[in-house]
Amino acid sequence: MNRFSLKPDIIFGEDAVAVLETFKEERVMVIADPFIIDSGMIDHVKKHLTGCKIFVFSDVVPDPPMEKIASGIVALNEFNPTVLIACGGGSAIDSAKGIYHYSDSGKRRFIAIPTTSGTGSEVTKFAVFTDTALGQKYPVVSDKMIPDMAIIDVDFVKTVPGKVAADTGFDVLTHAVEAYVSTSATVITDAMAEKAAALVFTYLKRSCENCDDLEAREKIHEASLLAGIAFNEASLGLNHAIAHNLGGRLHIPHGRINAMLLCPVIWFNANITGYGREQYTAAAVKYAKLAKICGISASTTRQQVRGFMEKIYKLMRDLKMPVELKQAGIQENQIRKIETEAVRGALADACLKTNPRTVNENQIKEIIHKLSEYERKQ
Repeated sequence: MNRFSLKPDIIFGEDAVAVLETFKEERVMVIADPFIIDSGMIDHVKKHLTGCKIFVFSDVVPDPPMEKIASGIVALNEFNPTVLIACGGGSAIDSAKGIYHYSDSGKRRFIAIPTTSGTGSEVTKFAVFTDTALGQKYPVVSDKMIPDMAIIDVDFVKTVPGKVAADTGFDVLTHAVEAYVSTSATVITDAMAEKAAALVFTYLKRSCENCDDLEAREKIHEASLLAGIAFNEASLGLNHAIAHNLGGRLHIPHGRINAMLLCPVIWFNANITGYGREQYTAAAVKYAKLAKICGISASTTRQQVRGFMEKIYKLMRDLKMPVELKQAGIQENQIRKIETEAVRGALADACLKTNPRTVNENQIKEIIHKLSEYERKQ
């Protein structure tokens, strides 16, 4: 028996943020990163909260550490809001999720307004926090962290720099791909993942090259939402398990390390060892199906999967993204220093539970090593 539940009330389209005008005489705590404050974007939220008492908490940093969550809980308890609004990228929304989850949330409503198109955090029960002492990211999963409302408004992503849009866009693609081959995938999550992946290949390049292309920006914003819905139900896999533990230790943006891992993980999970149809794994068949949906035409499953990988690499090259660790400024001695701990962390990561293929320590090391082999393979 399967179940599909969709909690957040999703408000999207032109001027979606105007829905905040329905809140009257509320005590509103807005959690936003400093950029949202400095850029004046916060005013776009506040102007729709006429008659409300507003408190802005901006002690938000990338990869939110637990000590920042604790300070946010203190601020929340002092202000005692009736509405909590997260406005920002994944770090701001995850910070708000942590503050909401670990506090006595009571009956207050929780609203998320994403200002990047990548994490899908506005519709998921997942958040990622950081243990600063260990330099390790770790996911927390709780239905309590799903916002009551998600506001998807393109006005909040118009000024995202192209390089950031590329990183976050590949996070969207990774979410879609991993949800699609997850052992918990359903026909509903497949539909969401298929549409999200197709939108990324159609619009991400345009979105990164021209921030004034509002159609492309809006479509990638929607793709992020769809991929978030897909992985919220189906979960993720090996790609994120390694990324959580490698990216934090090497200080590589989450979407970027996901992108670098995507093709090596696809090939590992597909596990294609022969040319006969009977030898293709279920994961290989699904990758091939997704490839076809995304415009890859080939006569065999092997060729479809290979074509899908090359399409991913081409998009990375077009967006000038690193495809190997040295292109990201990482030296081999840095990798050796953290490899053992990163591998152990990946093996303990909850995302592995729904990966389509089991994996051991040596296989994870091999995948990490492939991030240094791309140029030689080409």
